[in-house]
Amino acid sequence: MMLSGPASADQKPTIVLVHGAFADSSSWNGVIKDLQADGYSVVAAANPLRSVQADARSVASVIASIKGPVVLVGHSYGGSVISAAATGHVNVKALVYVSGFAPDKGESAIQLTGKFPGSTLGAALAAPVALPDGGTDLYIDQGKFHDQFAADVPEAEARLMAAGQRPVAEAALKEPAGVPAWKEKPSWFVYGDADKNIPPEGMKWMAKRAGSKETVVVTGASHVVMVSHAETVADVIEKAAKGTTDK
Repeated sequence: MMLSGPASADQKPTIVLVHGAFADSSSWNGVIKDLQADGYSVVAAANPLRSVQADARSVASVIASIKGPVVLVGHSYGGSVISAAATGHVNVKALVYVSGFAPDKGESAIQLTGKFPGSTLGAALAAPVALPDGGTDLYIDQGKFHDQFAADVPEAEARLMAAGQRPVAEAALKEPAGVPAWKEKPSWFVYGDADKNIPPEGMKWMAKRAGSKETVVVTGASHVVMVSHAETVADVIEKAAKGTTDK
């Protein structure tokens, strides 16, 4: 499928959004609305949440279908996925990490979560769900979801998010990353300083290591900064998009 026309020198990049664990593509709705209003084509890719490399191949297939430049955006575990998915795709011009992991080779999401103190995710998880292949799926306990994952989102909205959360395979969070695309492509970061899933100090450290072009820290924002502060996140994405065309 072709999601955009032939590339031109001044063509706006297509924005590809990749959700993370315990979320789905609807978590980008506010961001999509702002981006579309500013004339961007947007694709919210489905992230299977099964394994970093398999999920990256799924997202890479979407990237390969787009004729023109792409800005690839990942939330949370989706950051690990975009770090792998962008590799070898010259049309990916920038990476944006939204409360996201930016692992180096050999690092896993679980390892990076524990690198700095502050994450309370482990205590908020429901009992693991056994899978037929012997693995396990992880969910956040619905009663703890609002406080843990989306504390700055209205409670009624958080309840809907909790009921519709997508589980992540435990093995995916433990899977070591390959060589990341952020070593070759420019990156931008945005996250909240009240994140309870990934310690803000960890995201600050990852952004600095990746040579972030700009890092925006949203005061009081939870892990789902793209839901509670969609306009801010869209602005960071647009800065990344303009950075790929402004010469």
